[in-house]
Amino acid sequence: MNARHLAALLCALIAALGLAGCGGGETRVETGNREQVLHWGNGTEPQELDPHIVTGMPEHYILIALLEGLVLKDPATLEPIPGVAERWEMSADGLVYTFHLRADARWSNGDPVTASDFAWSWQRALTPSLGNSYAYMYFAIRNAEAFATGKLADFGQVGVEVLDERTLRVTLDHPTPYFLQLLDHYSMFPVHRPTLEQYGDPYQRGSTWTRAGHFVGNGPFALDQWELNKVVVVSKSPTYWDAARVKLNAIHYYPVENVSTEERMFRAGQLHITASIPPDKIAVYRKEAPQLLHVEPYLGNYFYRLNTQVPQLADPRVRRALAMSIDREQIVEHVTQGGQQPAYTFTPPDTLGYTAPPGFAYDPEGARQLLAEAGYPNGQGFPPTELLYNTSEGHRKLAVAIQQMWKRELNIEITLNNQDWKVYLDNVDNGHYQIARAGWIGDYVDPNSFLDMWVTDGGNNRTGWGDPRYDALVLQCAPAALEREARYRCFRDAEALLLEAMPVIPIFFSTRNYLRQPGVRGLPANLLGYPLFKQVYLQVGDVQSDD
Repeated sequence: MNARHLAALLCALIAALGLAGCGGGETRVETGNREQVLHWGNGTEPQELDPHIVTGMPEHYILIALLEGLVLKDPATLEPIPGVAERWEMSADGLVYTFHLRADARWSNGDPVTASDFAWSWQRALTPSLGNSYAYMYFAIRNAEAFATGKLADFGQVGVEVLDERTLRVTLDHPTPYFLQLLDHYSMFPVHRPTLEQYGDPYQRGSTWTRAGHFVGNGPFALDQWELNKVVVVSKSPTYWDAARVKLNAIHYYPVENVSTEERMFRAGQLHITASIPPDKIAVYRKEAPQLLHVEPYLGNYFYRLNTQVPQLADPRVRRALAMSIDREQIVEHVTQGGQQPAYTFTPPDTLGYTAPPGFAYDPEGARQLLAEAGYPNGQGFPPTELLYNTSEGHRKLAVAIQQMWKRELNIEITLNNQDWKVYLDNVDNGHYQIARAGWIGDYVDPNSFLDMWVTDGGNNRTGWGDPRYDALVLQCAPAALEREARYRCFRDAEALLLEAMPVIPIFFSTRNYLRQPGVRGLPANLLGYPLFKQVYLQVGDVQSDD
């Protein structure tokens, strides 16, 4: 498809949507194609750009451009491929990994990237004062959990050893089949120690080291500009070890919380890619411009967190009643409309061959009985309860639908509260909520990525719920299992406990629905929505096929 045909298609789409006509002049997308500048809809303003603090997808897409871990993922297969480490060896028992770093790996200021950089960065990420929600990602490493929880003060006893400046040895507490996949998560990225020390205490939050002009990274791009609520700009880094293969000159990330606004920007040629698409526009694009619409499998789920410290939500019968009174078939058919699947378990189906235990069902009568047993017959005496979500039309529509279902089936009053991303995250992190919307995309393809987050006091738990039986199954039983099926039995038993206690309410399993200009190349679909930006480029002229 050439540029003239694409412009005609977009004009036809604008007409089909009943909107204003096309104007003249070159669009931002057309200019970007010529100049190899990618314009990326990022969904919302990033909370921060510190890889050891953030927890969201908006931050993820920026950080994987700015920083690089020991390994990367092949976006076509999701298998580990060399990153800063050009090669590695694993011991026969699966406990010791030895990584050999590239001699030409450099920070954006020209400093070499060393094994000591990784060791210090991982020590920082595990230091309790930093409050890293993803500290548990390290817990497969020997003594990492003890250090992160303050039981061990000497990081020298943690299984991270610098053999020399280009060799890092990591010793695990137990064999971990997905360990290499963890190393590509931003929580395990290195940070530049001299820069962090220049701008404050590196073991505390609130530093300005992440701002443009201060940030020193080791990824394929460098941070040029961060205008709050406007744009984050990264440009190709000349010091990156693989700079010769990086085709894009820059990426512009736009924080557009309103999905309808983002879709209009795409139609106007201001974005190459959107973060999502309004559900009511999916059918229009399927009919009028299927080349622009992408509906892809996604290893993720959408759910509601429940604060179990709130009196009316402390009883698991109440929590199960809330879960059983949601008509998920109606939601995916009439609200989300993007091919999502109703969720009655927490882990997505067939996650690396894992099958979850039998879940719950849509059962309004059973839900009313449970609520009555908990002391709220026909909803009587149930206090008004707030449902919190971050600003998004999609989140709002879903919240309204569930609010109405809970009123109809349980006769309880639910108020809705939307907040911008940073405020919402802060309130959820600090337990200042009653019910809060949430979503989770697997950090790697394994059921552990969905189940280890609910251990007692886990960094991403935030529900106040914990069960020592669950902890033992996830943290002891599964790691000790020698065979996959034995490991999965531990996970099934754990997930059964989670679904019985219901500190979280699964709603649907996700698909990734977004818009993309045909000229964007090097972005094969995968279950994690993972882009390897150094492989992405923009094609000018005829576009014959999709990735």
